[in-house]
Amino acid sequence: MLTLSRPLKVAVLCSHRAPGLLYLLNRDRERGRLFEVVCCVTSERTFDEEVRVERRGVPTLSHAIEDFYALRDAPVYGDPAVRSEYDAKTVALLEPYAPDLVVLDGYLYLVTEPLLSAFRARVINLHFADLTERTPEGGPAFPGIRAVRDALAAGRTETRATIHVVNAEPDGGTPLLRSWPFPTAPLLGDALAWRALDVFKAYAFAHQGWMMRGASGPMLSAALRLIGLRKVDLELLAASAPASAVPWELDERGALVAPPAVTAIEPHEMTARA
Repeated sequence: MLTLSRPLKVAVLCSHRAPGLLYLLNRDRERGRLFEVVCCVTSERTFDEEVRVERRGVPTLSHAIEDFYALRDAPVYGDPAVRSEYDAKTVALLEPYAPDLVVLDGYLYLVTEPLLSAFRARVINLHFADLTERTPEGGPAFPGIRAVRDALAAGRTETRATIHVVNAEPDGGTPLLRSWPFPTAPLLGDALAWRALDVFKAYAFAHQGWMMRGASGPMLSAALRLIGLRKVDLELLAASAPASAVPWELDERGALVAPPAVTAIEPHEMTARA
């Protein structure tokens, strides 16, 4: 467990967007008390929020994955050795900031052993699917960047976002926190019945955007609160079976609901220092 007498040092990894980062920097009252964002590294040449993030005093670094692979004449999704090399360079970029925790916020790539070893049980990810839904084999029902679309295509009448501890499996780590439900609109059922692929794709895009804008900031904020207040032990979570884990839950008003047999957060703890 992270047991610190100072705020958590948080590094953010993102790709084209960091949908929850500005919420942490602008609206989270625990910034500077429970946590501090020490840097943001993007896998692209730039990201949408870069200028606004830098204006708030957070260093941003580009570690462009396509350029990295191009210099090695390798396809981005086709060479595991280069991928490990890329993650080793990510670790080197993070080292001067000495982060306690790495947060994946809109990061579109799997992380591999060099990063997982450097920050063992200290990497968390925001995923736009309910990771308490599992396959018969125990894996996540809806992993990957198309999770929202896949859940909607499977006929789910609501979707949820989940923050989980990251391991080597795609969205396979133990769930830490689950969001409130995002109900699907009636038109989705019609689109599926009509086999109207254009309507379905447009709706799935809008639904994911709704989740991204509505849940990203509050979910990351709540996860950092749980970790900073030592309400969750990331090492124990990482070692537990993902399929049987019962995560904390965040409701739409921002209240945290504890799993059974876990002590809830009292209101006065919301401003306590880790």
